[in-house]
Amino acid sequence: MIIGLYHNHQSLMEIRILYSILHLTCFLSLSGAQQPNVLFIALDDLNDWVNCMGGRKGVHTPHLDKLAKRGMLFANAHCAAPACNPSRVAIMTGVAPASSGVYNNGQDWRHSPRLEKAVTLPEHFRAGGYTAYGGGKIFHCLSWITGGYGKQQNESKLWDHYWPSADSPMPDPQWPKSAQAKRGTNGYLYSKPIAIGKSTEGRPPHFFDWAPDSQPESQTADYKVVDWAAGELARKHSKPFFHAVGIFRPHIPWYAPETYFDLYPKDKVFLPKIQKDDLQDVPRYGHYGIRKQWHKWILDNNEWRGAVRGYLASISFADAQVGRLLDALDASPYAKNTIIVLWSDHGMHIGEKQQWEKFTLFEEATRVPLIIIAPGVTRGGTVCNRPVNLIDVYPTLNELCGLPARKDLDGTSLVPLLKNPKAKWERPTITTWGKGNHAVRSERYRYIRHPNGEEQLYDHKIDPDEFTNLADKPELAGVKVRLAKWLPKTNANPVRNKQ
Repeated sequence: MIIGLYHNHQSLMEIRILYSILHLTCFLSLSGAQQPNVLFIALDDLNDWVNCMGGRKGVHTPHLDKLAKRGMLFANAHCAAPACNPSRVAIMTGVAPASSGVYNNGQDWRHSPRLEKAVTLPEHFRAGGYTAYGGGKIFHCLSWITGGYGKQQNESKLWDHYWPSADSPMPDPQWPKSAQAKRGTNGYLYSKPIAIGKSTEGRPPHFFDWAPDSQPESQTADYKVVDWAAGELARKHSKPFFHAVGIFRPHIPWYAPETYFDLYPKDKVFLPKIQKDDLQDVPRYGHYGIRKQWHKWILDNNEWRGAVRGYLASISFADAQVGRLLDALDASPYAKNTIIVLWSDHGMHIGEKQQWEKFTLFEEATRVPLIIIAPGVTRGGTVCNRPVNLIDVYPTLNELCGLPARKDLDGTSLVPLLKNPKAKWERPTITTWGKGNHAVRSERYRYIRHPNGEEQLYDHKIDPDEFTNLADKPELAGVKVRLAKWLPKTNANPVRNKQ
């Protein structure tokens, strides 16, 4: 029959036209010409002190709040690990710490047998016809601030280009000039923990610091990163792009322009809600890593309110940089065809549980802002309370952008929830802090099981601050069983860096 058609000139022409249309359709699909762009925004150490997440009264985050109103806020989102390196490795590879063995900041993720040949998000997008570029802190890197702490985890081969470079992802921060005269012998700035007249017993390390930055805001590192990112949005792109922008604040040290400190007058700065003897019902393993000496030093030296002020100022400074970036997107030709994903790598303790920084399995360390705007999919001002994880971002972007699904990812696409925030979602979310040490978070409960079998259980319906451990309550044994079935079935050995 096909041969017969060739004798009909008109039919032959119709077949050729049809073939051309099909060929063009395939080409457009493969080239990604109709695919949405992605603006991938990372903030460092931002916990739930954001107004749209319930935050704390008086926190100034207008741009993050405005962004949440443009799409969907996942109000019960959590990190894969409460530390920079394992959390960022997890979101960028889609592989959970229990699968990779990357549990802490000092491990080289490429030395994990599971991740040796892992395809990261930018690599996957490039294979799908995108240009992938980034700037600022996306993978773990602290060498620029602590003089060599940890290995630079970024790789230039992952990206089409990186600013300032993949090996040096943060521009010169040009520390506050007013700090020069106060620079400690250790090379760090104000160095409050060793200030004259302060107790030195149990003092935190020198980079745990805060102070107003008197130099122009335009000279700060994060401002420069956003300037670069805005420039990328302003120029013409021939292909869809995956644009990663890493904002370092509110990571310590909490240096921010004085304008942002002025938002929080000293006499009006709040302190986190705490409870005396809060750790009394926490099992022995749950105390590991809690910096009680840091907290004692803060109290003995009356520095708690000042530290909170520094963190708040850094949050508002980061919020302002997000606002500048969104303004640049809105002024660009890509505003209507760009997916926005904003996330933070983990939460932050500001004295709760006698802890500072992250490194626990409590809510303060695991809960993170996660906001997704997907044109044509999300509706503005939507809030989803289903428990989700940062490792779900990779498969979500795959589906939204029409990229090939991958079988080597541990997360689950959030697209059903983007379409309907109340869609059926049975799975809780898992945060891991070391081999065999996991927290399972459902909509109502947080269940923690430690490697030695010790347990913690908190009911967020009646105890959002996790003051009361209910793990020993017989009537809640069934809750523990239901949550425990989601614990990882295998726990990879910790990655050992190769020499």
